[in-house]
Amino acid sequence: MSDRLAVGDTAPDFTLPSDTGGSVTLSELRGRSVIVYFYPAAMTPGCSTQACDFTDSLESLKAAGYEVVGISPDEPAKLARFRERDGLTITLLSDPERSTLTAYGAFGEKKLYGKVVEGVIRSTVVVDPEGKVAVAQYNVKATGHVAKLRRDLGLG
Repeated sequence: MSDRLAVGDTAPDFTLPSDTGGSVTLSELRGRSVIVYFYPAAMTPGCSTQACDFTDSLESLKAAGYEVVGISPDEPAKLARFRERDGLTITLLSDPERSTLTAYGAFGEKKLYGKVVEGVIRSTVVVDPEGKVAVAQYNVKATGHVAKLRRDLGLG
């Protein structure tokens, strides 16, 4: 299991394919704050709730200077179906090798129904305009997370 990031750390750079056929490189978003959230699997109930919450808040987050990218191990084609099915407007990125998930401390041992398993740890990292970690939250709940994050960021 990789180490978790802490406030002030340099956010690991990444380039990952998106569900729309392009790719996103974190360092190309310098000058803006980026909410990078990690979720286990597209089209599951909790992940759908979280993705829809981010989509519903996207306009106000962008108005406050935040970009949002969601990262899972799903292939781009599945992410495209997820976007279509749930009407998502956030950027969805694919990390099937789990290299970015691991670099951010969002892949490793976790408890699932009382058992210790290896998998994606639902996490959110906010990267500031200089590429430093401004917020690092691990083992977040899918339901209510976006509202809590907005409060933590002072966005109400």
